[in-house]
Amino acid sequence: MRHPAELVGKTYYVRTFGCQMNLHDSERVAGVLDECGCICVDDPDGADIVVFMTCCVREKADQHLYGQASAMVSAPTPPSGRRVVAIGGCIAQRDGERIREHVACADVVFGTSAIASLPDLLAEAFAGDGSHAEVDTVEEGRSFSTELPSHRESAFHAWVPIMTGCNNFCTYCIVPYVRGREKSRTMESVVAEVERLVADGVREVTLLGQNVNSYGRNLYGEPRFAELLRRVADTGIERIRFTSSNPKDLSDETIRAMAETPAVMPHLHLAVQSGSTRVLKAMNRSYTREEYLDLVARLRAAMPDLALSTDIIVGFPGETEEDFQDTLSLVREAGFSSAFTFIYSRRPGTPAADMPDDTPREVIQRRFDQLADLVAEQAHEANQAFLGGLVSVLVEGASKRDDTVLVGHSEHNQTVHFSLPEGRSAEDLVGSIVDVRVEEARTWYLRGTVEGEPR
Repeated sequence: MRHPAELVGKTYYVRTFGCQMNLHDSERVAGVLDECGCICVDDPDGADIVVFMTCCVREKADQHLYGQASAMVSAPTPPSGRRVVAIGGCIAQRDGERIREHVACADVVFGTSAIASLPDLLAEAFAGDGSHAEVDTVEEGRSFSTELPSHRESAFHAWVPIMTGCNNFCTYCIVPYVRGREKSRTMESVVAEVERLVADGVREVTLLGQNVNSYGRNLYGEPRFAELLRRVADTGIERIRFTSSNPKDLSDETIRAMAETPAVMPHLHLAVQSGSTRVLKAMNRSYTREEYLDLVARLRAAMPDLALSTDIIVGFPGETEEDFQDTLSLVREAGFSSAFTFIYSRRPGTPAADMPDDTPREVIQRRFDQLADLVAEQAHEANQAFLGGLVSVLVEGASKRDDTVLVGHSEHNQTVHFSLPEGRSAEDLVGSIVDVRVEEARTWYLRGTVEGEPR
C-alpha cells in the first residue's frame, strides 16, 4: 500500500453509523491511516481528516450523516489550516458523487470495497482546491478489507468478516445493491486470522456476514458454516459470536455445531422481521411463520438455555392489524430475550419502495409502541431466570456514569454491571473474565458482585 507523504502527521477522526460490518470497516480505515503516519484524535473539531462511515439501511442514518457532515463547514479550522471530509460505507457506495447534493463539504467519497484507496484519495483532496470530490466506488477486482491493517477498538474482542454481500434481496433491503452479491473468504484465511488474534490476546471474536449461514456457498458449492465454527473453535479462541443469521439457511448441522462447541456462546440473533406469513412473502424472506417457529423449537431442543434475539419491522407496506397480531403472538411463542424493533423505512431502489400503503402513521406508531412494550416485558422476564445465579462476564470497561462500576457482557449477551472489587483497578480487570453473582435483574441489564478470581 502506498503511504502518501502528505498525510504524515495529519490528525484524523472516524465516526461510524450502522452495523457491525461498518464498525469493522472503520477499524480498517483507522489502521490504514495509522500506517500512513496519521494520528487518531477524539474530537472532530480538531481533526485534519474527518471520516464518516455510513449506513443506508434506514432513512434516519442518512439524516444523521447529512447533519453531522454538514456541521463540519462551521467547525473550527484545524491547526493545519485545512480539513478534508471523507464519506465511506454504504451511502458512499450508493450515491457516489451525488453525495455532494446533500453534503457540499464532502472532499472524498469511497465505496464499501475501496478502503485501500483512501490514502491516495485523501492526498489528492489535500492537494486540490476542494471544487470537486475524489471518488472511488469501484467494486470489481478488490480484495477483502481484512487484508488491511486494523486499529481495533478493543484489545480483547475482534470483528472477523467471513463474507461480504448478500444474495437474498429482501424487498425492503438496500444491502445487496451496495454490498454486492455473496463472496466468502476461504476457510483457511479466516482461521489464520483468528489464530493471529488469539496470539495477540483476543478472547472473543464475532464472525460477520450479511448471512453467515450461507458462508462458503460461492467457494465450495454448498454452505460450510458449521465446519467453520468448529475450526475457529480449534484455534483456542474462548468466545465465538456471529451475526447475521438468516432463518432460511440455518441448518441442523449448524445447530449441532453450536450445541457441541463450548466456545460458541449460547446466544443467537435470528431476524424474523414479521410474524405474518403473508408479510414475510411480501418481504421475500423465503420462510413462513410456521417454519420459523419450528426452527426455534429445534434450536431450543438442542440448546435449552439459548438466548434468542431478533429484528422486527413494524409498518411494512400493506401490514394489516391481523398481520401485526401474528407478529405479537410469534414474539410470545418464540420467547425472545431481546429484539431490535424498527418502523419500516422506505429505501429508494428497493421493490418495497413502490408498494402502496395507506396505513396511518399513528396506527403504525401504536403498533410499534405495543410491540416495544411486549419486548421489554419479555426481556425483563428472561433476566429474572438469572437472579441469584452466577454469570460469566467478559469485562469491557468502566461505566460512563460511574467509574467505580464495571461493565461487560455475559455468555448470553446480557449487559452486566458490577462494582469494582476492593483492591482492584479497572485497568487490571478490563479484558478479563469474571464470575458475577446476580443480585438485581432489570429489563436491559443485570447487576451483581464478583465472586472468585478473574481469569
